[in-house]
Amino acid sequence: MANPTPKPKQTTAIDHGVGSRIAFLRAANGLSQSALASALGVSFQQVQKYETGKNRVGAGRLQAIAERLGVPVSSFFEPEPEATTDSGPALLRVAGAVELLRAYNQIADDQMRRDVLSLVKSAARIGHTRSADEAAAQAPGPSRNA
Repeated sequence: MANPTPKPKQTTAIDHGVGSRIAFLRAANGLSQSALASALGVSFQQVQKYETGKNRVGAGRLQAIAERLGVPVSSFFEPEPEATTDSGPALLRVAGAVELLRAYNQIADDQMRRDVLSLVKSAARIGHTRSADEAAAQAPGPSRNA
């Protein structure tokens, strides 16, 4: 047999994928495991088990999670986007990205938002230039004493 059926209690790669999407969407919504657990009527440990893929998530529970997170159930089964630094989900996994987005979203003044965006873009350019300069300085090249 090429693809044996898993034992009834054994989790699969799909269960792990669903769990990681639950964790990502929960964090993106600013919810703790405890808050999601409370909304679902389960312990935070149970949410941990779902998120790590240790326990399978039943269809009814998955529907409740989707409703609480404001997403369609199908979002838990979508293929992972390529992990490029330009993809939305990958960007949100960068430390501080969700907090930055939340803070930016709280700025009511349009001009202030444009100024903050300009500042962040400038900082990114400076950081990119410094990284490129450091890499060039460390790269082996022709000797200058020749």
